[in-house]
Amino acid sequence: MQLSSSDLLSQGVVFGVRPALIVVDMTVGFASPESPLGGVFDSEITAAEALIQDFYGADLPVYFSTVVYDNDSQQSVFRQHLPDLDMLARGSRWVEIDPRLSFSDNATLIEKTAPSAFFGTQLNEKLKAGGVDSVVVCGLTTSGCVRATAVDALSCNFPVWVVEEACGDRNIDAHKANLHDLHAKYTEVVSLDTVSSYFAKREAEDDHA
Repeated sequence: MQLSSSDLLSQGVVFGVRPALIVVDMTVGFASPESPLGGVFDSEITAAEALIQDFYGADLPVYFSTVVYDNDSQQSVFRQHLPDLDMLARGSRWVEIDPRLSFSDNATLIEKTAPSAFFGTQLNEKLKAGGVDSVVVCGLTTSGCVRATAVDALSCNFPVWVVEEACGDRNIDAHKANLHDLHAKYTEVVSLDTVSSYFAKREAEDDHA
């Protein structure tokens, strides 16, 4: 991703050797055009599934987040601002992981109420307990929960890759603007090919070990 002359100087950071994948809110409620919160994200789902398979194949941790509400008091201000969030009630199909994605027994589900998958959850503790040293983020939507999660991952001191093709937004202008801002200030916005090359290099190194 190209930066402009008005962006702050960024030299990037060294990515880790034990990354975790965080699939943000790729649930039926956000991935289905039948939902007022959703849209048509077929290509993004396909790209996310490719990432998931890369991580499963390398025996690296995969986390899925979902927004779930149990009562009206949870995130009442956020929900007053966006009343369609009320449909994300526990037990509804809207909070389930999109069936096009492979949620295996080795994956971990993070239930959240706020935009970030880190806020009010045990995600940071789980990552550190699992020896994770870097994070790959994808999901829905780019300008909302993906951005919040990626920024909080950085705040927890993880190098972060955000995978462009595996993130989607109902507003394409917001999608592009937030990817630019993330890349300029907080994370590396990378292509799916970059991640594939990372795993190919790992596999080649393992074969020569």
